[in-house]
Amino acid sequence: MTRSVIFSQFNPKAPLCRAPPGLKKTIAFVQENEREFLQGVNYGLERAARDRGLAYKKISIDNDVTKAVEIIASLRAEMVGALVATSSDPTAISRSLQEFIWSGGYVGTIVPPPATLLLNAPQYATGKELTDAAVSHIMTHLGGKAKVVLLTQDSMQFLAPRFVAMRDGLGGLPGVTIVADITPNPVTKQGGFDTMKIILLAEPDIDVVLGGDAVVLGALEALRAAGKARPDQFLGGIDGEPEAVKEINSVGSPYKASIALASPVFGYAMGQFGADWLEGKSIPQAMDILPFALTRTNLAEYQDDLLNPAAVFFDMERRGKYLKMYGNICYDTRDRYVNFPWSSE
Repeated sequence: MTRSVIFSQFNPKAPLCRAPPGLKKTIAFVQENEREFLQGVNYGLERAARDRGLAYKKISIDNDVTKAVEIIASLRAEMVGALVATSSDPTAISRSLQEFIWSGGYVGTIVPPPATLLLNAPQYATGKELTDAAVSHIMTHLGGKAKVVLLTQDSMQFLAPRFVAMRDGLGGLPGVTIVADITPNPVTKQGGFDTMKIILLAEPDIDVVLGGDAVVLGALEALRAAGKARPDQFLGGIDGEPEAVKEINSVGSPYKASIALASPVFGYAMGQFGADWLEGKSIPQAMDILPFALTRTNLAEYQDDLLNPAAVFFDMERRGKYLKMYGNICYDTRDRYVNFPWSSE
């Protein structure tokens, strides 16, 4: 499916299909790097595989796209039945993922297609959630005035709406100036640190920093190294990474919020649906990762959910806080796999 489609709600009672013939009862995770968000995905996948009696293997590629392509091809040759893959260059691995699907296997991806189950956060809503928290802080604690740094990922079109929401929300405030709007290279903690060091040479007094958790955590390190970190600053990120959570829970930290995407919870869901696929069951074609602003007031409940994603998955009310599911697909209908940048927005 290459054209945008509005899916109906997932029907868990859809008729069974055939189970894919000849495939191993194995889930593999091709993990682009070791950032904590992806470690959370691994945590959930590994537990789902264990709970369903499947073999599990994780291969970390350290941002090496050529290696990713080779690994995916080798997994297909080994007749591995289920694959979850992330990459810094989704276009480069697209053909390999399609070939895996054509062979009958389950493919789960996070944001970019192609996939039999594609996950995406409503990206504009995700950015707006963080921006609203920042604006509230600016008005309450900074007198309506702030110098803002946006550490973006505009080069990845699927994530760009996050940063459109940030510009929309901050651009209308007369006392707010966006002094830097830049994509760190690479989009990692170190990239955030290096980029913030350069920004501080021109703008030594920063009030707000927004972006993905990894780069904002790097920016925080740079602020501290320069003696420019203050308790009244607002640093906020996206992903709910454990280090960000630790900072939020630290008294006096400038890190005030992270938009939690609960990667162990959706990782567990991806693993469960991979197991269902191998049994011939119908699974969702797409899944929303629902964003919410994680602060000190809701940390304890959130951390409990991350440690026990199985309990969340099998409790419809708890699962509904994190995930929403759309469409149906199975082995017999795999020609309808998503190959467009799906979003529920």
